[in-house]
Amino acid sequence: MAVTFPSAVEALQDLLFDGMTLAVGGFGLSGIPTDLIDAVRASGVRDLTVISNNMGVDGIGLGVLIEKGQVRKVIASYVGENKLFAEQYLAGELEVEFNPQGTLAERLRAGGAGIPAFYTRTGVGTEVAEGKPTKVFDGVEYVMERGLVADVSLVRAHRADEAGNLTYRYTARNFNPVVATAGRITVAEVEEIVPNGEIHPDHVVTPSIYIQGLVVTTSEHKHIEQRTTRPRVADPV
Repeated sequence: MAVTFPSAVEALQDLLFDGMTLAVGGFGLSGIPTDLIDAVRASGVRDLTVISNNMGVDGIGLGVLIEKGQVRKVIASYVGENKLFAEQYLAGELEVEFNPQGTLAERLRAGGAGIPAFYTRTGVGTEVAEGKPTKVFDGVEYVMERGLVADVSLVRAHRADEAGNLTYRYTARNFNPVVATAGRITVAEVEEIVPNGEIHPDHVVTPSIYIQGLVVTTSEHKHIEQRTTRPRVADPV
């Protein structure tokens, strides 16, 4: 069974170390483990390699680790909403390994499944394929990508049971399931923990075998990355 901790800081206190690789779920600001990210910041751990779809925005999400200078390398597919990230990258202060989004998802899935590498057509003939082995299958060239495994994975789920089985809510599911499987140790931040048996087996997305730690979030506010609105049009009479 997963261990339930009273706070995110206590959940991570014996897991973090300088130079580690950290995989973090979320897409933009949707489904990010806010409390766990803040606990990483508070720990002061440095020289991190962070695997995530993106690095949040300035001052929110993984952006707080960039601000504190705790990140050495990022493996991601998109970083356009974080100005400080772009500044550090262009200044040569931050190493970035860009991945096509589907390739990043498959690299995480492969790592979690014990698959060391796979071939894909995505990126062939571009900078993405530079320095990587290629092979021709059925007359088509493919590039080899390595699976990703993190020292620790941090994910956000909607609900967990006491054993650590997880369910997600709508688009907040995003990268969290593949990040959960790719960690040697995975800690989940959830909105509620229910007794065993209250989550129907058919509804479990991430089985408890992948989850070592649980913490109930204290963050009530869910940030919106891009708010787009338009004036309400009155119904025709």
